[in-house]
Amino acid sequence: MKKLFFFALFTLAFWKLTAQSSTSNSARSIAMGGTGINFQDANSIFHNQAGLAYLDTWQGIINAESRFIRSPINNFGVGAILPSDFGTFGLVLHHFGIEAFNNQKIGLAYGRKLAKGFSLGAQFDFINVNIPEYGSKGTVTFEMGVQATITKEIRLGVHVFSPRNIEFVEDFTIPTIYKAGIIYTPSSKTFLSLELEKDLDFPLRIRTGLEYRFIDAFYMRVGTATAPSLVSLGLGVKVPSGLQVDIASAYHQVLGITPSLSMTYTPKHKKSR
Repeated sequence: MKKLFFFALFTLAFWKLTAQSSTSNSARSIAMGGTGINFQDANSIFHNQAGLAYLDTWQGIINAESRFIRSPINNFGVGAILPSDFGTFGLVLHHFGIEAFNNQKIGLAYGRKLAKGFSLGAQFDFINVNIPEYGSKGTVTFEMGVQATITKEIRLGVHVFSPRNIEFVEDFTIPTIYKAGIIYTPSSKTFLSLELEKDLDFPLRIRTGLEYRFIDAFYMRVGTATAPSLVSLGLGVKVPSGLQVDIASAYHQVLGITPSLSMTYTPKHKKSR
C-alpha cells in the first residue's frame, strides 16, 4: 500500500504539472500560444463550451499531440458536436500520459446563447487516473465558461475548470484552472488573442496568439506563453470536402519541441470564426 501511495503521488504530481497545457490540446490553440477560450468553432469543445453555441451544424474533431517528440507522453482528444433548437451538445474523450500511468477524461458539454452576443457553456467531466500495475481511480468534476461580444472587433471570454476543491486521493486535488481572455479582430483576416491563466498551484501564465488568413482556405498562426516560456507556430488548411487540417509546433527551451495535429470535419461550408 505504501508503494502504491507513492506511485499515485508521483502520478498525480506529474498530472498537475501538465494539467495547464493538457486541457488545451487542439493544434489551433497550441499554435496560438495555448489561447482558445474565445474560439467559436469545433475547437471550443476543448477550450470553452460557450463557443459551441455559435455552431449551426454537426462537427467532429480529433487531436493528436506528442509531448517533446522523443518522450513517450501522448495526448489524444476526440470531440463530437451536435447543435439543436435547445442549444449545442457535445461529447469529448481525452487521453493523456504513458503506458505506466495515464489519465482519461469523458466530458458531456452544452453551450447556449442567452442574449445577442452572449453565450454560456458547461461540461460535466469524469476523470480517471490509471496505473496498470495497481489499478485506477476516477472522480467527477465540471467546467464552465462564458463569451461576450463587446463590439464587432472585440470579444471577451472566461472559463474555469474544476472550480470546486475535489480531492482525488488524500492531500491531492484536481487542479483548479481559471482563464480570462480577449480577442481583437481588426479585419476579417486577422485574429489576435490574449489570455491570462491561473492554476491555483502554479504562477500566472500569459498567453498570446495571432492568426492570419492569407486566403479563405489557408491560415498561419504564431503564439507565445510564459511560466514556462513557450513559442509556437502552425498552419491550417481547409479542403472542399469539409475537412480542415491544422498542424502546430510548440518549443520549450529545456524540454524541446511538441508537434500536434488536428482534423475537423464539417459537412457543409460555413463561417464559424
